[in-house]
Amino acid sequence: MTSVLYDAPGPRAKRRNVLLSVVFFVLLARFLWWVWQTMDDKGQLKWSLWQPFTTADAWTTYLLPGLGDTLKAAGLAMVIALPLGAFFGIARMSDHRWVRVPAGVVVEFFRSIPVLLLMLFANEFYVRSSGISSEERPLYAVVTGLVLYNASVLAEIVRAGILSLPKGQTEAAYAIGLRKGQTMTSILLPQSVTAMLPAIVSQLVVIVKDTALGGVMLGFTELLNSRSTLAANYANVVASFIVVGIIYILLNLALTTFASWLERRLRRSKKSTGATVDLDDATGLNPAQVGGSYGTGAGGV
Repeated sequence: MTSVLYDAPGPRAKRRNVLLSVVFFVLLARFLWWVWQTMDDKGQLKWSLWQPFTTADAWTTYLLPGLGDTLKAAGLAMVIALPLGAFFGIARMSDHRWVRVPAGVVVEFFRSIPVLLLMLFANEFYVRSSGISSEERPLYAVVTGLVLYNASVLAEIVRAGILSLPKGQTEAAYAIGLRKGQTMTSILLPQSVTAMLPAIVSQLVVIVKDTALGGVMLGFTELLNSRSTLAANYANVVASFIVVGIIYILLNLALTTFASWLERRLRRSKKSTGATVDLDDATGLNPAQVGGSYGTGAGGV
């Protein structure tokens, strides 16, 4: 039995695949056991190292405030970068050269610079050119760096999502009299959202993780930076890394789960309802009311 993409595996191939799967899981289990034994030999599994995470003090003093700053920086960066990226992505597709070329230069410039360098430059800029206090400056620098870099990446995601649509969508919109701006906002952007959503979510996950760069280099009190303070007080470096890693996993898992739910909802909402229109109702429609502009000659309605 074959499919369009590949030949269906036969009995020998199925047995080989099962054997390889068993070997993989055995090796994985052996590796995890080795990690467990190594941590046990080094005394990293002692209850005294993990006990602080069962008390409220470790969470309310260190982890939860750090998580709050992480979510604050990531949320601000997302809210600013998403519309900014959509703007530059659409601007790169403009028919006007004076719009398309500057937008392309901005996107390519900031997309080529490491986000950490943008954060450091923004921090130095705020030190020398603004009156922002030293306590708030790391947050401003982190958000600025994240916005500049991720908006340029999101601009390319938006542009690619729109270009992935069939040309017939644009041609049909022009045929009923829609202008280019109307075609973009009413036809192309709504349809391309579902195609862009997985890539956008991946970039949002990157934003959440990249907030840790501000904690390492700028002293921003995000989750990873708060972990270092907690580990210094309780002398549980490995345990604190594991707990913070689990928090990041759960946080990003919640984000991707919500995005998957939103994508399924959008796809369902775009399916046809199967409703029909009677001929008498259709003949009574005014083309101008549905955004159409039909000729009055032989081709008109």
